Amino acid sequence: MTFSNHLIGGIPVEVTKKKNLKNLYIRVLPPEGKVTVSSPTTYPDDEIKLFVLKKLPEITAVRERMLAQVRQSQREYVSGESHYLWGKPYMLEVVKGGNKYRIKKVPNKIIFTVPEGATRESKERAFNEWYRKDLKRVLVNITKPIEQRMGISANEYRVKNMKTKWGTCNIEKRRIWINLQLAKKPIECLEYIVTHELVHLIEKNHTHRFHALVEKYYPAWKDAQKKLEKMPLDYLESEERLFNEEESN
Repeated sequence: MTFSNHLIGGIPVEVTKKKNLKNLYIRVLPPEGKVTVSSPTTYPDDEIKLFVLKKLPEITAVRERMLAQVRQSQREYVSGESHYLWGKPYMLEVVKGGNKYRIKKVPNKIIFTVPEGATRESKERAFNEWYRKDLKRVLVNITKPIEQRMGISANEYRVKNMKTKWGTCNIEKRRIWINLQLAKKPIECLEYIVTHELVHLIEKNHTHRFHALVEKYYPAWKDAQKKLEKMPLDYLESEERLFNEEESN
């Protein structure tokens, strides 16, 4: 594996060459729109530059959208903050008392009971665990009908807090990871990501066929993607936009 940095079309680009890759991939990473390229070790630098230049209008548009998207500041878990659950904002009310963390959702408000002296980090852990439990609850309800519609299933769904991806798929183990942050988004965003990751079990890479299958099994995917792009991003969460050589052929 080798690394190098280039300035292409006025944009800094980090290039990584790997032996096991067959195609060239461009990623635009949040929050500042960092551009990275992964390519086979045999791929000439001049051809990498030409491919990036070809995709430059799309790369620039994604970078500008990332920089313009509203982002929440780091949450302090104090009364008056806004916290999202399934696309709806709730005002947080923090109550001190007892020695356990308790969270209760009522109309338009989340009541968060915390022990005296609770730190921001400990409150965040308790809040994320609450999100995790609710996300798993909803996953159980939505994955079965999606799998039945597609005629394919994963062996396992797991949840973790990811900084640059909404979901990932371990094709060999048929295991799908879902970003914890999706508990804050409308449920249709979760349905779209589950569908997207399941399609990887049919078509490994983001080819034309891959996107056609996503369109087939979740026709409203563009609307869901727009919601992911327009809603305020959490301090940790963000999306990753990927272009690859195979899609452009």
